[in-house]
Amino acid sequence: MYTIIDNLNQAAELHPDKPAYINKDKSLTFAELLLMAKSAATKITENERPGRPVAILASRSFLTPACFLGTAMAGCFYAPMDPTAPDARLRQILDVIKADVLLADKDHLEQAESLGFNGRIILMEDVVATSADEDAIERAMSTITEDSPIYVLFTSGSTGKPKGVLTSHHSMLCYLDGLNDVIGLNESDIIGNQAPFDYIAAIRDLYLPLITGATTVMLDPSEFAMPVQLIERLADAGATTLCWSSTGLEIPAKLGAFDVDENGKMGASSLPPLRRVVYSGSVISNPLLRKWQDAFPNTVFINQYGPTEATGSCSYYVIDHPVDADENISIGRPYKHYQMLLLDADDKEPALGDTGEICIRGPALALGYYDAPEQTEAAFVDNPLETHYRERIYRTGDIGRMDEEGNYYFLGRKDRQFKHLGHRIEPEEIEQKSMLIDGLNDCMCVYNEGAKTIFLFYTGSASSRDIALTLRSELPSYMVPRKLVNLEEMPRLPNGKIDRKAVEALALK
Repeated sequence: MYTIIDNLNQAAELHPDKPAYINKDKSLTFAELLLMAKSAATKITENERPGRPVAILASRSFLTPACFLGTAMAGCFYAPMDPTAPDARLRQILDVIKADVLLADKDHLEQAESLGFNGRIILMEDVVATSADEDAIERAMSTITEDSPIYVLFTSGSTGKPKGVLTSHHSMLCYLDGLNDVIGLNESDIIGNQAPFDYIAAIRDLYLPLITGATTVMLDPSEFAMPVQLIERLADAGATTLCWSSTGLEIPAKLGAFDVDENGKMGASSLPPLRRVVYSGSVISNPLLRKWQDAFPNTVFINQYGPTEATGSCSYYVIDHPVDADENISIGRPYKHYQMLLLDADDKEPALGDTGEICIRGPALALGYYDAPEQTEAAFVDNPLETHYRERIYRTGDIGRMDEEGNYYFLGRKDRQFKHLGHRIEPEEIEQKSMLIDGLNDCMCVYNEGAKTIFLFYTGSASSRDIALTLRSELPSYMVPRKLVNLEEMPRLPNGKIDRKAVEALALK
């Protein structure tokens, strides 16, 4: 069974002294990464059997991907947890996966110990200092099949609990192969990492170097608050490739990195030698994308589409023209190893140009949701267009259409889920947390796509300050509503249900 570990072994053999990862202060070579991963794998095999989850609470450092890979070497799968998330959410993740082992770096060891974890907490710095046991690693890796999970990533859940999307070794390699078939990275490339390590987009930043010999530069989240310095940092690093969220691209453009003053001087004094900019996560602001295009006229820009349940982005569109302000940019056509189809309300294929729900099929699909069989069965279903044998597809809940050239277009959500700052969010989760607040009688969460703002309309005596403080302690920062609106009464339909359209209209005023 071929895994990403085989790529790591090959990269360490071909490029032993070349940096796999770089941060502000130092670098980690492929050979060093392999040794750290083997040490981590050995420690994990001493504490956990193959096929089990390992929770990892750590910052964006070299230790983290080394422990990810070590977990995979041990025949286990990792569950990355963002230490900036509220402890309440971290406890929910631990409650879902029921891991026996939690790895934490020294900066977050105290936080890990405060979560009420019943298993064993192991310091990551000790893990990577363990002497490698090649025999133990070989025995553990012999248990891996192509359907063995490699990680579980958590997204917002409509039930009030985050959903863990479980992905196999084979699915991840299919995704990375399809992506690189289009973008064509090689050992001369340098990737600028923007995505947090518990987010699906980080998969390509961490693992494409192992496949291609490229190097990833780990950017600190604080650098995105200083857009001019961020672009100059990428220039100093010689970054050739950005695989960012749409929001990550918008921030530097919005905050003046590419603005030119009356003397013709651009905000950033130097620009990186970008060959390609690949973005995904949400619909980007075309005027801000145009600023990138104007600043980098020789760079290839690629719009992607795809949910975590598809392991990564499943379709791409190479933008071969300067975008117009009101243009609906296509999400393109499927990557290799993926196929897409549309289903209408009757589960039939709509006529060309008509709308339908976007569905995905192929070997790169995730395994499903961890310990959530009902949710898995509802989303990963048999293809109703194939009546001769069972074929699994994923129903995205997104509405789209296809043009005569086979390019798809995203037109919105079938349900209430929305994307904000690159994250998929279920408004029901925000509402359920809000309804637990004293003095709050009723509420509805609404997203204003144009303003990129989450609204919470509510009734009751609870103050907006108390609501905001409570939600900040219960939800990730990107899920906390920015606008809290206290209504005398909630608009309702004749049957007594909340009039959603009326409330949504209030968010557009």
